[in-house]
Amino acid sequence: MASFTLHGIPVSRGIAVGRAHLLTPAALDVKHYLVAETQVEAEVLRFRDAVEAVREELQTIRRDLPKDSPAELGAFIDVHTLILADPMLAEMPVDIIRHRQYNAEWALVTQIEEVSAQFDEIEDPYLRERKTDVQQVGERLLKVLTGTATALPEIDGEDSSQPNIIVVAHDISPADMLQFRDRAFAGFVTDLGGQNSHTAIVARSLDIPAAVGMDNASQLILQDDWVIIDGDGGVVIVDPSPLVLMQYRERQAQHARDRKKLGKIKKLPAITRDGTEITLLANIELPEDCKHAMESGAHGVGLFRSEFLFMGRIDEKQELPTEEEQFSAYKFAVVAMKGRPVTIRTLDVGADKPLDTAEQTALNPALGLRAIRYCLAEPQLFLTQLRAILRASAFGPVKLLIPMLAHAFEIDQTLSLIAQAKQQLRDEKIRFDESIQIGAMIEIPAAALALPMFIKRMDFLSIGTNDLIQYTLAIDRVDHEVSHLYNPLHPAVLFLLASVIAQARKAEIPVSVCGEMAGDIKYTRLLLGMGLLEFSMDPTHLLSVKQEILNSNLDSLTLQTKKILRSTEPSAIAEAVQCMRELVY
Repeated sequence: MASFTLHGIPVSRGIAVGRAHLLTPAALDVKHYLVAETQVEAEVLRFRDAVEAVREELQTIRRDLPKDSPAELGAFIDVHTLILADPMLAEMPVDIIRHRQYNAEWALVTQIEEVSAQFDEIEDPYLRERKTDVQQVGERLLKVLTGTATALPEIDGEDSSQPNIIVVAHDISPADMLQFRDRAFAGFVTDLGGQNSHTAIVARSLDIPAAVGMDNASQLILQDDWVIIDGDGGVVIVDPSPLVLMQYRERQAQHARDRKKLGKIKKLPAITRDGTEITLLANIELPEDCKHAMESGAHGVGLFRSEFLFMGRIDEKQELPTEEEQFSAYKFAVVAMKGRPVTIRTLDVGADKPLDTAEQTALNPALGLRAIRYCLAEPQLFLTQLRAILRASAFGPVKLLIPMLAHAFEIDQTLSLIAQAKQQLRDEKIRFDESIQIGAMIEIPAAALALPMFIKRMDFLSIGTNDLIQYTLAIDRVDHEVSHLYNPLHPAVLFLLASVIAQARKAEIPVSVCGEMAGDIKYTRLLLGMGLLEFSMDPTHLLSVKQEILNSNLDSLTLQTKKILRSTEPSAIAEAVQCMRELVY
């Protein structure tokens, strides 16, 4: 067979080499038939037995997690357990069996397709990819109903002559990945998935090379094919030549040597060669992520996405997390960071990602009633979250971060509601940090271009490069047809970034970057040259970025960055940024 290469989305760095092991989706084998009326209740019982079997399976996986596992792994299993218990998955198929007399598998697939269609209306990449979690739980149920199993071949872990396994699947759940971790499982390739999927997050936390969003890899790759995963570029090479295989094995060995070296700088401060100290913060999705942040040497949390508390709330009752539930989660994170600051971003949901799935979705949801616009339209929901965050501030340094602000009146209304929440807590004699800092996400071009009104009203700024690039270039970066146009080095993007950083520094207001650019070493020196002194990223990238900082000279980078910003030719900018990266001081 001739060698060929596939390109997808890189989600976890590193090189993996091994033989392909294909996992077939149970949904492909589902039979559709009508059950006799006298057999309907028996079919309902068969479905409920499957739900109970999956619940026990998830509990076993949760219980058997090694003590040294990243804390978020257990949380992902908990999310799947919650989804399994949700009426939209546990009860709606029962209604379909009873009213339409579908067999259990058909009823389940029908319900999953309906829920998936609702998620497809969601614009935000992070929440849209939660559809995958519903599908993965559904897939687990189908495997029980159809009697198929998700398994890797038995391999003696002590036998080093056995090749590592590359799992190739249409999709793979975090729970399955955890079951595979003690096998010769070197990496995985999936047709579905994106940067923010739970599977991608688990891959990063377990440090497993992975490439997702491959479209049809599971159909093109055959059982036992030799496969190379280049996790840095999201590239998969199938049946490589002996020479290519040798080159990648050497790269794999070099990766291992480099990672060992990185461990030695964990406790070093991030100081440039000419003496400027840089603050490195962590982005987290779950309170338990704080353990990983601390282990990576983060100075604090620069972005705590509070959306996780609202995940799985997709049943018809739409019971939102209570103030106590939110407070408990925020307090957990604050205490876990042991005095390091925790920046909590308020809820980023809205018409494009409705809390009420029956709600009519906006025609253009990316530009609709979302984030702070939604929160201001639902003041009681917003006040509940603000009170919970303020209460957590009594247990350690907390900062409040507001997403998607663009107008002065939005800032003023937000500050008014924060003041109202504070007064309520004072009246109830509940402690909180009276001087809590309030910041704005700069992620809309209008905000970047009208920065003085933010500087005048806010205590700090955080640049969300993901959305800033997306909105500046009018590109949906998870849309495969246009994602190649998503370019962090576009002259317009660099102009906005440099302008925000320069204005904030001139006004002596703290500014950070919390988007993907902050954790990508290709852009570390460029951001330093713009004057950025605070980076916030996934904890897995922190040591690599720190190494870049330790090997950089700010004076030199500042001069080179000024030249880059004067250029309007993308190819020249890309070449200059690459040259900047290759400088040795």
